[in-house]
Amino acid sequence: MKLILGSASPRRRELLGQLGLTPAEVRIPDIDETPERGEDARAYVARMAREKAAVLECAGDEVILTADTTVTCGRRILGKPADEKEAAEFLWLLSGRRHHVLTAVAVRTSAGLRERLVDTVVKFRPLSNTEVNGYLASGEWQGKAGGYAIQGLAGAFIPWIQGSFTGVVGLPLAETAVLLRAAGLAMGEGA
Repeated sequence: MKLILGSASPRRRELLGQLGLTPAEVRIPDIDETPERGEDARAYVARMAREKAAVLECAGDEVILTADTTVTCGRRILGKPADEKEAAEFLWLLSGRRHHVLTAVAVRTSAGLRERLVDTVVKFRPLSNTEVNGYLASGEWQGKAGGYAIQGLAGAFIPWIQGSFTGVVGLPLAETAVLLRAAGLAMGEGA
């Protein structure tokens, strides 16, 4: 079986490497990622992973892996900030609060689709103006759900998490490994 990664994320490729996997190919799904009216975050992130998997061609000897990550604070979905102003808004919203990072994983073969949703609780300590402005100046917030990367500079803002660290980065490895094994892909294969 050949592993096909349905994501442009370099972080997801790096995480797959921790499982001893190298995708045979990367295919980037083109879908509308707009939440539906009234859609809650769990339903949204699961739908995104499923839709990404569904739009990619899947040959009989391929395993398609897609994922989607979103940050929620209360009922609000915090996707990738459009600009620095929105990133600042997200950081101030998260400052001193707990929030949820939801990552949905979908694995598709010619036989069907398997999926998992991983919910991790993350606590930000209260942030100062200097910290927020310094983080914004770093540019690390760009392209990151919730406007931060736990594996980067923002790790200093987080005193604890409950759940999957790799899920917050973008691919929960324990759950992904189970899905890939169930799809017939042994760890260490895929190239």
